[in-house]
Amino acid sequence: MALLEVIALHAGDARGAEAGGADRVELVGTMDDDGLSPTPALVEKVRLATSIQIRPMLRLRAGFGTDGGEVARLKGLVGSFMSAGADGVVLGFLNRANEVDLEVMTELMGESEVPYTFHRAIDHCLDQRRAWEALRRLPGAPTQVLAAGSVRGVEHGLPELVDRARDPEFRRLIMAGGGLHPDHVPWLVRAGIRAFHIGSPARPGGSFKAYVDADLVRSWRELIDDEVSADRRRQREHGL
Repeated sequence: MALLEVIALHAGDARGAEAGGADRVELVGTMDDDGLSPTPALVEKVRLATSIQIRPMLRLRAGFGTDGGEVARLKGLVGSFMSAGADGVVLGFLNRANEVDLEVMTELMGESEVPYTFHRAIDHCLDQRRAWEALRRLPGAPTQVLAAGSVRGVEHGLPELVDRARDPEFRRLIMAGGGLHPDHVPWLVRAGIRAFHIGSPARPGGSFKAYVDADLVRSWRELIDDEVSADRRRQREHGL
């Protein structure tokens, strides 16, 4: 079973995502700076509008860094989001050397059982091999790593994602997203990747000013499910 996650800005987006067959929404308050945190009140509204999973973004400013004072606020937001009906959160922080900030991640999630996605901060790390190895030491309960394989998107990072998926642990964690195109899906599925994330492709004209469209989401749902089924048939035919 493959996971399909859709970016949502409000309850209407969440309803469209669910109607189209999405499994989860990544809820953001604004797409400024590639997505910043919603309010707990918005999480509550979206929870009332949909039965699928909700993971709010935990990010209060541009970039992927944070500091002591903001960390305290972020920890409070995690609790508020969960109380408002979220099923997990989306976060990812880098230190000044553009490496995964395990210290901040541990402070935020180390004593928590809240499921979370480590977001595309990973694509901005200078040393990709070292960054992915650091993911093995993430605290708490990470379930996915949203990655495009390149800061320029999946179009440029597809070979990187396929290569990373050779490692069974990374293959389990990768959620491909960031400029994802339908043509990328067969290659990713054949590499064993089973989680996918879309934003603008779920909206008419690819505009975040438009609501998520159920038919567009459904086209992705069907594409992904068809490719996964075809991959399973290939594996059975080859005795894998």
